Amino acid sequence: MRFKLSQRSKDRLKGVDERLIKIVERAIEITKIDFSILKGLRTPERQKQLVADGFSQTLKSKHLTGHAVDLGALVNGTISWDKKHYHTIADAMKKSAEELKVNIRWGGDFKSFFDGPHFELV
Repeated sequence: MRFKLSQRSKDRLKGVDERLIKIVERAIEITKIDFSILKGLRTPERQKQLVADGFSQTLKSKHLTGHAVDLGALVNGTISWDKKHYHTIADAMKKSAEELKVNIRWGGDFKSFFDGPHFELV
């Protein structure tokens, strides 16, 4: 099955580095599970709130510069937080990045905590 980004997801890529957009666009074509863009560019105020609420661990997030995106696995039209889906999405993102010769890092590979939805440029 072939998936496409919704207009809502495309809108959430505004301000994101063009290289990362191309990786996401290629990944949606080759992924085995549908996904949605949850967040791209983030304001400093929003980042501070996420740190305060315990949803982020840094005020120096790559979301602040448009060098990161968070993707949500879509299962039956709803976001699923099941880790297995994020491994599948990561496979597509990593393959896409390799094809485009761009280095990315997946939050699922972080040593300190698992951040399955997160992908960033290195």
